[in-house]
Amino acid sequence: MNVQPAPLEAGNPGMVSIARRQRFEDIFFHRLTQAFSLLVLVALLGIIASLFINAWPAFQKFGFEFIWRVEWDIINEDFGAAIAIVGTLASAGIALLIAVPLAFGIALFLTETCPAWLRRPLGIAIELLAAVPSIIYGMFGLFVFAPLFATFAQVPLQKVLGGMPLIGFLFGGSTNGFGILAAGIVLAFMVLPFVAAVMRDVFEIVPPILRESAYGLGCTTWEVVRNVVLPYTQKGVIGGIMLGFGRALGETMAVTFVIGNANRMPTSLFSPGTSIASTLANEFGEAADFHIAALFALGFLLFVITFIVLGAAKWMLVRAEKAKGF
Repeated sequence: MNVQPAPLEAGNPGMVSIARRQRFEDIFFHRLTQAFSLLVLVALLGIIASLFINAWPAFQKFGFEFIWRVEWDIINEDFGAAIAIVGTLASAGIALLIAVPLAFGIALFLTETCPAWLRRPLGIAIELLAAVPSIIYGMFGLFVFAPLFATFAQVPLQKVLGGMPLIGFLFGGSTNGFGILAAGIVLAFMVLPFVAAVMRDVFEIVPPILRESAYGLGCTTWEVVRNVVLPYTQKGVIGGIMLGFGRALGETMAVTFVIGNANRMPTSLFSPGTSIASTLANEFGEAADFHIAALFALGFLLFVITFIVLGAAKWMLVRAEKAKGF
């Protein structure tokens, strides 16, 4: 005779109670984390909407021409974003050109060749640099870096390279320690700890067996890094670089101190300029009426630029994965 087992509800009420509680906890945890994620998305959409609504009068008056207009006349309410966009991209680009190779070398040293007794102090020092407020970097740039940069970098560079064909124009202008190049170097100081810390962390997650196998085959340290570490950590490395780039694009006070804050198109690396963030910091407190709309338009454009940069980074990662056959 076949005897059917009793249902769980009838056979063990305690197990039924535990299963129900666990199911409820699982559903609650799922909904809670989903709400947190949606909250971030709602906040992001709210920021975009508020920026666009406040910027609409400027876009309505100038249209897309606002992006490449070079005028910034507060009295006559004639505004354009080209000068601020060029200053933002130029200073952030210079910062990345300087910071990324240095960060890569620091992360490589800490994870591959650094003695064990020195690894922790250097790592802590990098993390402390990342925690320094931007206003401190700005004060350092204004009172310490700018005078030294003018005396020991701008003047010699202008004498040596200023008269050369093709590139001489890049080193023209006043040698007072301020300008696009000075802002880029100060930004490099700021983003270097972030990029180096992220690269170090992603390099450390490479399984030791992969390194040991490569060394066992006779690879040098550079070959291990190039053929094992970098392919394994590609996403993390690009993410760290984009994190630094985003920090450089939106940095305010440090750039405001050393970029020169001149609303004119820079003609050389030593020319004073402005960025979107520094323009907002300098003018928002005294802005009124249509001027406020123009500043909100600058903020909206900064958001769009950041979004484009992050989208381009994601596209590069997708292409790289497809090339590998993933």
